[in-house]
Amino acid sequence: MNNNKFTDRQIEIMEAATLRIDKYGIQELTIKNLAADLVLSEAALYRHFKSKNDIMLGLLSYFIFEMKERITTIIAKEEKTPTEQLKEIFASQLNTFIKKPAIVSVIFSEGIFQFNKELSEMVSTMMELMQTHIVAIIKKGQDDGTFRELIGSATISTIIMGSMRMTVLKWKLSGHKSNLIKDGNTVLNGLLKMIEN
Repeated sequence: MNNNKFTDRQIEIMEAATLRIDKYGIQELTIKNLAADLVLSEAALYRHFKSKNDIMLGLLSYFIFEMKERITTIIAKEEKTPTEQLKEIFASQLNTFIKKPAIVSVIFSEGIFQFNKELSEMVSTMMELMQTHIVAIIKKGQDDGTFRELIGSATISTIIMGSMRMTVLKWKLSGHKSNLIKDGNTVLNGLLKMIEN
């Protein structure tokens, strides 16, 4: 999947960077190593990205674009109940992580963002995008009586997103050996039982 912002070569570079981070850690992501992975000269790589930081920004921007498209498609299905929409959004997200496990290493590498304002803001944008949609679905469910109103929609959203983040982190730490879909569904279904009327 491509968008107008990135060339096919840039996407190839970003995917190689993600794989390197997943396999060796962020400290091993250098222009020299990445050029070797892609069998390119460093000069050729610099024609596509000015720096390692630009690659990281591009990677996050591309993931956000792709995530936005997936979520927008799900939310457009107005015949779906709020519960079905939540399940579909998280199933979509978890399936994306399974297909591209290296992206989890990037998103969950707080060390990458700790001292970099641009990268930190990009991760915040990604979290806000997801939270905004989850809050809207929960609010819709509270308005139509699907969900209880005992707790505010923003708080419920934070609980769901935090629980799912923990599930994904456990999967990452297991070396992708645990069943992310099964564990994610178990957690989400448990949380839904707590908020459904």
